[in-house]
Amino acid sequence: MGAKFGFFSVLVSLLSLFSFCYSENLDLNVKVVTSKANTDDNFICATLDWWPSDKCDYGHCPWARAGMFNLDLNNKILLNAVKELNPLRIRLGGSVQDQIVYQFGDMKTCPQMKKDDDGMFGFSHGCLNCTRWDQINDFLNTTGVKLTFGLNELIGKKKPLNESQEGGALVWEGDWDSSNAASLMAYSLSKGYKIDSYELGNELCGAGVSARVESVQYAKDITKLRELVNALYPDPTTRPQVLGPAGFYDKEWFNTFLQHTKPSVLDGVTHHIYNLGAGKCIPYLFYTVI
Repeated sequence: MGAKFGFFSVLVSLLSLFSFCYSENLDLNVKVVTSKANTDDNFICATLDWWPSDKCDYGHCPWARAGMFNLDLNNKILLNAVKELNPLRIRLGGSVQDQIVYQFGDMKTCPQMKKDDDGMFGFSHGCLNCTRWDQINDFLNTTGVKLTFGLNELIGKKKPLNESQEGGALVWEGDWDSSNAASLMAYSLSKGYKIDSYELGNELCGAGVSARVESVQYAKDITKLRELVNALYPDPTTRPQVLGPAGFYDKEWFNTFLQHTKPSVLDGVTHHIYNLGAGKCIPYLFYTVI
């Protein structure tokens, strides 16, 4: 493989976790004598998720105004904090990424995400319209951060009828429909928006979480994404990178996926690690982070 293996250190709303989990005043003294290690410009990455305000876990509802549909992107504190973290990469995606459609091209309706017992993670599909996409890109331009945009990999696929499937999450079958993603990219190009990279799907590899895609099929889908990006961005100097599979490492799944992916397809291999757990509020979380 000619791909670069990358690791995303994903920071998922830590401030929200702290506010609900623990509160204590402390003094932190740092003695700067000599450097122990050097990091490059790709070291810091934060994820902004699509969760709606009524998403709750472990008795807390921390997403009140933290999801991308209702986050105040003009908040001066947020803007200044993000600027100070530069060089920073923001990954726009997360758990419900594969339930988000984009109101570009021929799409007329734009459904609002709401609770749905039959939907993945207990929610229906949501929609990104051009107004919100413009606001997001204004935020990115103002702060100067790089964007990795997570695309919906399940568009065009069919959910299996057998709900009692064993071996992890249900396998979704069929080819990825890239037309909605193509409309998003075409609009972004017309507006001059700079997308550093596109990532296909969220945690669909291996056993998956709420859904999964077989490794050979995913290799086929991400090859289609590469072909789409190459066609819409003919200049290699401004062409967004293609990343994947953005999920938990499973040796057999990853090996098969890479064997069926040509070296020219991927710019980076990404996988997820939750060193702090799933976000459950625990008294010692602050000290774990520090």
